[in-house]
Amino acid sequence: MSDATQVIKDGYTFDADSIELGALVEDGQPVPEVKIRISLSMLNRHGLVAGATGTGKTKTLQLMTEQISKAGVPVFAADIKGDLSGLAIPGQSSEKLVARTKAIGQDYVPSGNPVEFYALGGQGMGVPLRATISSFGPLLLSKVLGLNATQESSLSLVFSYADQHNLLLLDLKDLNELLKFLVSEDGKPELANIGGLAKATVGVIQRQLSALAAQGGDQFFGEPEFDTSDLLKVTGDGRGVISLLELPNLADRPALFSTFLMWLLADLYAHLPEAGDLDKPKLVFFFDEAHLLFDGASKAFNDAIEQTVRLIRSKGVGVFFVTQTPKDLPEDVLAQLGSRVQHQLRAHTPNDAKALKATVATYPKVDYDLAERLQQLGIGEAIVTVLNPKGAPTPVAWTRMRAPESSMDPLDPGAMAGGVATSSMQAKYGTPVDRESAYEILNAKLQAGAEAAAAEQAAKDQAKADAEQAKVAAAQAKAEAAAQREADRAQREAERAQRPQGRAPREKSFIEQITENTMVRQMARSAAREITRSIFGTGRRR
Repeated sequence: MSDATQVIKDGYTFDADSIELGALVEDGQPVPEVKIRISLSMLNRHGLVAGATGTGKTKTLQLMTEQISKAGVPVFAADIKGDLSGLAIPGQSSEKLVARTKAIGQDYVPSGNPVEFYALGGQGMGVPLRATISSFGPLLLSKVLGLNATQESSLSLVFSYADQHNLLLLDLKDLNELLKFLVSEDGKPELANIGGLAKATVGVIQRQLSALAAQGGDQFFGEPEFDTSDLLKVTGDGRGVISLLELPNLADRPALFSTFLMWLLADLYAHLPEAGDLDKPKLVFFFDEAHLLFDGASKAFNDAIEQTVRLIRSKGVGVFFVTQTPKDLPEDVLAQLGSRVQHQLRAHTPNDAKALKATVATYPKVDYDLAERLQQLGIGEAIVTVLNPKGAPTPVAWTRMRAPESSMDPLDPGAMAGGVATSSMQAKYGTPVDRESAYEILNAKLQAGAEAAAAEQAAKDQAKADAEQAKVAAAQAKAEAAAQREADRAQREAERAQRPQGRAPREKSFIEQITENTMVRQMARSAAREITRSIFGTGRRR
């Protein structure tokens, strides 16, 4: 054994409980007696698994996951292509597999693991995972919706208003209803003292919410909300439960997937107690397709991620980001990752060459050309450096990775469906709940306002009609009075004309007076009706 090999062997030999990544490769051949390991106590110092497509990243996730589970530590991982679902059943031995495992000194024993299958909002095969709009918060939701800084600020204002007025934002319709209310005539005064909301901004947010709903967001946001403590389960025989998030349609909603994983981490950080340095973590979290989380992210969002990754270690949670190159992650996040497993990188383009150079710069100095070595790695091989139990970096080691002992083929869909149906998690989260929240409260408020406005308008219309009717009645009474005066004048004129000259008028009998008065009244009424018809076009003909 060469001096360099002995240094590497010493660097990865420690008494602490560990998982085995593989065996050292020297001059192209494995050295089975030099095991490349990482201690359980350093898993919560986070790590990176990187490499080009098809170089073995998924199998590295699988072999790490099954060993961490056997050590009694729960694991969460996203199953992007369905390849990790085989963790639930034992692998199949073959002549080629036995030759590979024997060459690295691996005692291959096929075995399955305890697995729970989940799906975002129940879209796909798995127990539905949901989160409420309120717990997601404006920062994460803005990332999902692709909002700019101004729109993000407006959304934060909406969330603040909801909190102050005890309006539960549980699903997309709750948020939509609140946005609609705050730009309505009834809602505008609510935010007037702090500038209010621009209708154009609200329109953008509502359009993005509509697009998110079309991608399944209307099924993902809601209740029952997933309790992240359910990720910390251990079986009766002491094995950590592996929680797999099945994502067969990731391409349709990448932002929702990546941001949901960030929500899981943030929720774990918020609710787990401080743990300090542990012999083994409470949970190891594999964040696959990590570049999706940072694409187009605001500075505030990146700062929140960096803070969560940095502080969640003290809660006993380890995070491994899985992506193609280290440059997919912000430097502040990359600086928090103590362990590196770098599979083959290619340099076919100038951008590839730049990524290769950046990757080499993240490793400790070695005596050989690391850039060249990274391009020479075979499938299932990686350049590894981790933290030893004392927190110091181990020597950089060319490693042939172990073979997973669970199935490397996807689980049969029928078997997966059967497992989901009998899961206690399906009983807990399978049926959606829609309780009273902002939508119902604001909808009732807007409806009551509309009904009050309609009643007020009806009262105004009735008052106007009554005024018109009174006006007509007054005019009719005035016309009748004028007609009566005209009739009285005509009667006096007639009496004066019939009276003999120079002679006192004969006093009328009682019968004549009654008859004349009756005729006068009839003439007055008739005249009044004619006058009224001529003025208003009203009156009834007898």
